[in-house]
This record gives sequence, structure tokens and C-alpha cells, in this order.
Amino acid sequence: MKSIWGKWARAVGGVQVLLVALVAFAAFAVAPQAHAQDLKAVTVAQGLSSPWGLAFLPGGRFLVTEKSGRLRIVEADGKLSAPLEGLPAVSAAGQCGLLDVVLDPQFASNQRFFFTFAEPAAAGQSGNSTAVGRARLVGDKLVDVRTIFSQQPKVSSNLHCGSRIVFARDGTLWVGLGDRFSRKDDAHDLANHLGKIVRLDVDGKAPADNPFVKTAGAAPEVFSLGHRNIQGMALHPVTGELWEAEHGPQGGDEINVISAGRNYGWPVVTHGRNYGLGTRIGEEGPKAGFEPALKLWVPKSVAPSGLAFVTSDRYPGWKGQLVMGTLREQALFRFVLDGRKVAEEFRVNTGIEGRIRDVRQGPDGWLYLLTDGAQGRLIRLELP
Repeated sequence: MKSIWGKWARAVGGVQVLLVALVAFAAFAVAPQAHAQDLKAVTVAQGLSSPWGLAFLPGGRFLVTEKSGRLRIVEADGKLSAPLEGLPAVSAAGQCGLLDVVLDPQFASNQRFFFTFAEPAAAGQSGNSTAVGRARLVGDKLVDVRTIFSQQPKVSSNLHCGSRIVFARDGTLWVGLGDRFSRKDDAHDLANHLGKIVRLDVDGKAPADNPFVKTAGAAPEVFSLGHRNIQGMALHPVTGELWEAEHGPQGGDEINVISAGRNYGWPVVTHGRNYGLGTRIGEEGPKAGFEPALKLWVPKSVAPSGLAFVTSDRYPGWKGQLVMGTLREQALFRFVLDGRKVAEEFRVNTGIEGRIRDVRQGPDGWLYLLTDGAQGRLIRLELP
């Protein structure tokens, strides 16, 4: 009797093993479509000098910033315009220069766009600060160029200028600003704009509902604080929340979801370490009063750059996911999200060699990248 039952148990166990194997095989078989890692890099334009920011003009054209202070139009066929004249003076050195660019949501009717740049101090003074400019593109000419906001105070540094610009759904602008490699408490001091995200109206003023407008001594433009060097920002397509990526020092790179009035820690709460020494900078947390990062990279930095949400159907299984460029890793990362959590992380094989500076989804649904360096390229990512 025992031998009969033993044979039956072994048979049932064998069926179970077979079923598990079949289920695993089926899951593996659909994985390439849901989580495809290979994309084809198609060069749209080349010969760009340290391109930094990208915006999509009507008719398949592009507006691209170069860190040296040049703004160019890239035609649909990849031809580069001469640098557009009329920009304000740009302090271009180190990590600073002409940075991000974004079109007004009403660009079709007002031809207006916004850009960030390192603004030099007035004649006879020293230092610079990250500023926001506004202009209109009429044909291929810049008109009505003006500076609407300038980070205070100006500092003598060519580091941690940031910065990205994102339009909120209510028509205000979020602008990410670096800490300028400043004193340790500056990113927490509400009286300045160092290490902050500011929220502005289209004239550069602080909206009345900003979180610190009624706080004595606070800069009214401040929206969030405790940031180090913001390099990527994107608007969540469903919630309308601002998502942000910033550099830590040695380790400690972060992705955060930004809420009004919140402190994101740097340098009091950080997983980053002092360069070379590897010693602690602050507490790792969690710590009351400080927001934990949604995603961290330790102990090695990847150096995040541009962020974008995938909302098109161009890439099977990717809709609703987040993509991020990297400078140090020279790769594109893709994140499968579960609400505010990163459920899975993938390194996308694009075949690109070089630092990825910006990532945007175009009106055609394809992802576009800018590669950094003296021979930067504008690239479209297609299916292989």
C-alpha cells in the first residue's frame, strides 16, 4: 500500500513541477514585449557643442541649447541653424552656462518660450546665479527677450547651477536650482534660492499660494528645499505631480516626488559621502521633517540627467513608465512604477556611447535624447 501511495505522490509532484516550469516559461516568453531592453538610436542631428536642453517646435523642428551660450534651431532634416542672436549674457564655465528650454503651453499662439542660464553679476561685481529668461520666437528671430527671475544670492562658483523647468497644469513654472556648492546650511535657509525648487508665474513672480509666501524672512518663490544639484524634472501625466532627479556627491543620487513646502534633506539627510574620503556627510535617515527619496543609488553614483514619462504607445509595455538619462553611467534607465514606488528598474540597450544629457518624449511619441560633449547629438529612439 505504501509503495502505491509513494508512486502516486511522486507522479503528482512531477505534474506540479511541470506546471511550475510551464508557468515560468510562459512568463519568460512574454517578458521581451513587456520589458524590451533594446532600442535603435537614430541620429537626427550632430555637431552640437555640449547640448543641454531640448524643446519641440511645430513642423518637426527642435530648439536646442548649447551650454556655451548658443541657442539653435534644428530643422526636421537635421540641419543646424546659426546661433540665434539676442540672448542675455551667459556665464559659461564648469557646470554652468545656457541650460534648459521649454515652450509655453500656448506657444502656437504666443510664440513664447522660457530658458535657464547662468547670469553673470553686474559690471564691477563678481559671481553668477541661475536665472530664468523669457523670449518669443518669431520666425527664426528672438524678440521680447527678458530675464524674469534670478537666483539670489549670486555666488562665485561654476558648480551646481542645475537646472530644469517644468510647466505645472495651472500654468505656473517649477524651476530646479542647484545649491551652487555652497555652505552646508544654505539649502535649508528659506531666505535664499540655493538648493531650492522655485515656483513662478510667467512674469517671474511668486504665486500667492506658494508655501512660504506668508513666512517672515522667506523668499516667496521657494516651493521646496534641501536639494543639491537638480538635473531632471518631469510632470507626472496622471497625478500632475512634479518628479525630480538630482546628483548626490559620492553616491546618494536621488529621484524624488516633490510636494509644496517639503524639505528633501541635503545635506542634513543624505546617503552621499564626501568625495575621496568616503566619510559621512549627514544622517541617512529616515528623520522627522525630511522627505525620504523615492529612489537612491548607493554607494556608486549614476549621475542622473533628463527625466521623462512615457505616455505614447510607441514602446510596447512602456506606457506610464519613467525614463532617465545618466551622465556617469552613460545609459538610459527605465522604471516600472507602482504609484510612488519603483517596482522594477531596467538599463536600456541603445548602443549609444557617451553621456546622456536630456531625455524628452516628442509630439510623435518617440523618445529623443541629447548626448553631451563637443560633438553632441540629437537622437531618436526607435524599435529595432
